[in-house]
Amino acid sequence: MDTFIYNSRPLHGLFISPIHNSFMRCDLHVHSIASGMCNTPFLSRICRESYNQPAEVYARLKQLGMSIVTLSDHDSIDAGEALRKHPDFFLSEEATVTMPGGTEMHLGVYGITERDHVEIQRRRKDFISLMMYLTEKKLFFSVNHVFSGLTGRRLEEDFCWFASYVPAFETRNGQMWPKANESAARLASRLGKIAVGGSDSHTIAGVGRTYTEVPGARTAEEFISGLRAGRGQVHGAHGSCGKLTGDVFRIVWALWMEKPWTLALMPLSPLVLAFTAGHWANEIRFCEKWSAALERGEKRQRMFWDMDSSFEANWG
Repeated sequence: MDTFIYNSRPLHGLFISPIHNSFMRCDLHVHSIASGMCNTPFLSRICRESYNQPAEVYARLKQLGMSIVTLSDHDSIDAGEALRKHPDFFLSEEATVTMPGGTEMHLGVYGITERDHVEIQRRRKDFISLMMYLTEKKLFFSVNHVFSGLTGRRLEEDFCWFASYVPAFETRNGQMWPKANESAARLASRLGKIAVGGSDSHTIAGVGRTYTEVPGARTAEEFISGLRAGRGQVHGAHGSCGKLTGDVFRIVWALWMEKPWTLALMPLSPLVLAFTAGHWANEIRFCEKWSAALERGEKRQRMFWDMDSSFEANWG
């Protein structure tokens, strides 16, 4: 079978509670074991980004009232194979995309097929080429954690590209500083972007705690259509340094369970506190720098179609 099929209306009532007939909820940013290895120096050889098993993620999300379920692993759809049997599951991914200036960003792409994934991976090193493909296929996508330094440095022109060609911004990320989410929401409002939200959880503890809701949707396809129409509403928790620290300790514990020999590194575990505090401070500095710079700038961001009319964005 080459593609994932959206849940159908006849099956809808068997899997989705009648209470959800008036709205649909989905955590649009969830990670599993398929997200690969972490990118922290040294640990990249031994530690995973997430130890969440797909079936466990699915069960937890349903327990917390999510109407439909997706996974957004880093540049992977491998975990989707375990969940494709569920009619309320749809396929997504978080692509690591290289911008024209050489920086990187994370792009959430929702409701894709396996063929879309192959093409996304082929084009993700070329932002413009990727935008052309996503637009041609009328896929829905978002800039994730807009004011985060997680993917490294940022250029001012990156925000111009986002303003020009990306239809949605993640305005509530369950791992982000509340003011970073607020800054993302203000920027999205100023630019007329669609708001989406998700937990960005790499552990079971956080999945489903931040989500997007679409009134009136009955299937995953209608949910995404509602997002595209701007009817989505973000809800749930923001991040905190304490929450991040707890998640890192959970990942370390899972590492110890998977590779018992790493217990020899246990004396270094107090360094987790210093690591997460340093990371959190860097996130705050990154957000304050770029939110201030953008708010000092023009009320209307420069659009690249002002310079190149040959590229037309079509979200309809």
